Amino acid sequence: MDKLVGFLGKLLYCVPFLVFGLGHLTNGSSMAAMVPAYIPGGVLWIYVTGVAMILAALAILTGKQARNACFGLAAMLLVFLVTIHLPGMSTQDPGMKMMAMGNFLKDLGLLGAALFLATTYQEKGKKD
Repeated sequence: MDKLVGFLGKLLYCVPFLVFGLGHLTNGSSMAAMVPAYIPGGVLWIYVTGVAMILAALAILTGKQARNACFGLAAMLLVFLVTIHLPGMSTQDPGMKMMAMGNFLKDLGLLGAALFLATTYQEKGKKD
């Protein structure tokens, strides 16, 4: 039963990254405005993060490089928090401020789960 629940948990955690990743790849040009102007590359970062999300989800589901994928997701989500969601909360538009806060909390929760999930994968040859 634990294996089934564990797999279901990993699957449910990965579904948003698969959907977000596909969204980045199919709607990159319309999402380019989310990349802060001071970061060079614009739409390229939308595609890079989309591919990264899909690869990380697949790594977690297969267990291959899953620990590294979790740490990579955590780092990417931290960048999103600092460069997109925190600045978004400074807007004067109450609706946009609320959306930024919701996205901040969503990514904060996903970041925490990525760090926790990383601890479930041991490095080869390492015992706790």
